[in-house]
Amino acid sequence: MTYNVALIPGDGIGKEVVPEAVKIIKALSKQHGFEMIFTEFPYSCENYFKTGRMMPEDGIEKLRNFDAIFLGAVGDFQVPDHVSLWGLLIPIRRQMQQYVNVRPVKLLPGIQSPLANRTSDDIDFVVVRENNEGEYSQIGGRMYEGTDLEMVVQETVFTRKGVDRIMRYAFELARKRPRKHLSSATKSNGIIHTMPYWDERFKAFSKQYPDVKTDQFHIDILTAHFVQHPDWFDVVVGSNLFGDILSDLGPAIAGSIGIAASANLNPEKKFPSMFEPVHGSAPDIAGKGIANPIGTFWSAQMMLDFLGEKKAATLLMQALEAVTANHIFTPDLGGNATTKEFTEAVLNNLNGN
Repeated sequence: MTYNVALIPGDGIGKEVVPEAVKIIKALSKQHGFEMIFTEFPYSCENYFKTGRMMPEDGIEKLRNFDAIFLGAVGDFQVPDHVSLWGLLIPIRRQMQQYVNVRPVKLLPGIQSPLANRTSDDIDFVVVRENNEGEYSQIGGRMYEGTDLEMVVQETVFTRKGVDRIMRYAFELARKRPRKHLSSATKSNGIIHTMPYWDERFKAFSKQYPDVKTDQFHIDILTAHFVQHPDWFDVVVGSNLFGDILSDLGPAIAGSIGIAASANLNPEKKFPSMFEPVHGSAPDIAGKGIANPIGTFWSAQMMLDFLGEKKAATLLMQALEAVTANHIFTPDLGGNATTKEFTEAVLNNLNGN
């Protein structure tokens, strides 16, 4: 089987961790009889400096026919975040209908959680984030800018189609996991229209999945429970904003944002899905060779699994866990391994060394 993958290293440490992930994928492809052909695109803040755009006008069109997109990181201190994000990542997610964002949260062997006395059995859940609408809409604007009458409006948009499809995905995922437990993030006590609607749809779907245990929490106490009771959670579904917040807090309690992986999925595969670590471009450590590649490797593992290379995906996850169990860590996890040294340790494990 041959897969064509669009490669977007992006900015900062993305340029360091993506090539290492490609090494891992190529090693796995040789072992398991598939081929992955990478086509690199220079979409990035560097491209913005040169052309005034994060990607060219036909950038999305150029990505449409690939089997998947593998992204490193986006961002630069000299480019406002809303410019870099809305110039690349969000258009890809929306025009490719990548409406499911899946972010696993797991305390890997050997890594110490900042939470006292927590083990791998306590922290192992998945955040499912609605990825196309919600609080991240483009509807709104400013009036009377620069005066004392200045007004800023930002609209939140929930649609029946958008809410139902993310609920269905989350319930189906929970049904497949041993604990069969789904938690919903809400704020219906303070947000009077959209969040009660979210709750209504969650309740309606819970009747369709009687085998899935459900509960819901307001987002403020839910963040507290992530810290105090991470063992309560199995699958957590949230709106675009709430899911974004929770899926950064999750890996933080699992040791480091550097291990955070994600998949932006078009489950129907009508468009390519995009896989990316969520640690950002980390300009403060870019070029030092010490970036943690776990989030990138884990994202590659999710890509392999989604494309159907289940055995390779399983072995990659096992290799990651074997390396962390041996306490081979980059500095963010308290170790002294470089990015390349960590990669070599994973490759050695895959090769049986």
